Amino acid sequence: MSGMAGEKHRTTATASAVWYDPGLAHVWLPYAQMKTAPAPLPVARTEGSRIILADGRVLIDGIASWWTACHGYNHPHIRAAVERQLAVMPHVMFGGLAHEPALTLASRLVDLLPGDLDRVFFSDSGSVAVEVAIKMSMQFCMNKGLLGRQKMVAFTGGYHGDTAGVMAISDAFHGQLRASLAEHHIIDLPRDEQSSAEFERVLEQHGEEIAAIVVEPLVQGAGGMRFHDAEVLQRIRAAADRHDILLIFDEVFTGFGRTGDLFACSAAGVVPDILCLSKALTGGTLPLAATVASRRVFDAFWSEDPSHALMHGPTYMANPLACAAANASLDLFEREPRLEQVRRISNKLMTELEKCRSLPSVRKVRVKGAIGVVELHRMRDVEGLRRQFVQAGVFIRPFGTIVYLTPAFTITDEELSVLTDAVFAVLKREDC
Repeated sequence: MSGMAGEKHRTTATASAVWYDPGLAHVWLPYAQMKTAPAPLPVARTEGSRIILADGRVLIDGIASWWTACHGYNHPHIRAAVERQLAVMPHVMFGGLAHEPALTLASRLVDLLPGDLDRVFFSDSGSVAVEVAIKMSMQFCMNKGLLGRQKMVAFTGGYHGDTAGVMAISDAFHGQLRASLAEHHIIDLPRDEQSSAEFERVLEQHGEEIAAIVVEPLVQGAGGMRFHDAEVLQRIRAAADRHDILLIFDEVFTGFGRTGDLFACSAAGVVPDILCLSKALTGGTLPLAATVASRRVFDAFWSEDPSHALMHGPTYMANPLACAAANASLDLFEREPRLEQVRRISNKLMTELEKCRSLPSVRKVRVKGAIGVVELHRMRDVEGLRRQFVQAGVFIRPFGTIVYLTPAFTITDEELSVLTDAVFAVLKREDC
């Protein structure tokens, strides 16, 4: 078993999962130094806000599987929709063919989004959705005769994915590869007079080479759960208009209720030219993403000239099973009180995480929608914290200097209190 992740950290959890050791010897885990990383926890099943491990332990999930399972795990309505679709048509290519789940989903998304965001390009992950948006914006400029506009403006603390194009506009996780990536303008969000002046200076000096501005609206997620207000986005929108630059909103994290409104762009009162969605799009059931373009963007591709077409097409684009899950997820937002549940979670997080402010290791506590963040002065042993949370019966994955909660919207008050109590108890006894 030489080289297997976390061999020395193995627990009795593996004893009841005969598939675990043989398979683990051949997988490469995400965001992990394989030589030293603790072994992943073997999961037998999921239900609601709970992860049931192979040895029978139950963990309350505090992060909804990287923010995807907004309705909780195994929601019967989504499961039934996928089962029906599986019996009819699991997949068919989207090149030259179309199907009802995708076309229905496209129409429903457009009806929910503000402004003239009305053309949906499907893909299979958030990274690819943003890649497509970048590609759209660059070719938009080329099709309009603005041949020098191939750069992006993105922001410090931002994260947009792990594929090559979006790594180049991300400020988190990819520093070691920075020299090999395309060069773009990564600057501070225009929050105050000084950063706004620098933002404007970059647009003034480099506007003729900039195709688009890319931002995570209201919350920069994987870069540290950093919040900003609607005025920042309104400032960016106004500047983009003055300089005739496209504005891309990466709502892969914030879309579908996480910040308190169905979409962060609606909460901010700002309509981007291109919007990217994924994660909670299918309720955490299947991979699917969407890049939604405005009429203005789409019209630049509408031409008799074949070279003006968007030459992109993921193999599993608009997968019918995933689209069926997404339509069922939208049903639940219509039928069940999801945004009301987000408000309840928000209020409870504000109340129950407040006690963390008294801890010497804690720098800040902040809450927006169903996002609760405890920011530490430093984090000496992130894996140690993660183990202690598992021992406390919860699944929480701190990173950087933050401990955060992004639970399913259907989580019960009792389950949410288990999470907040665990955060306080672990941080209280841990010198971070």
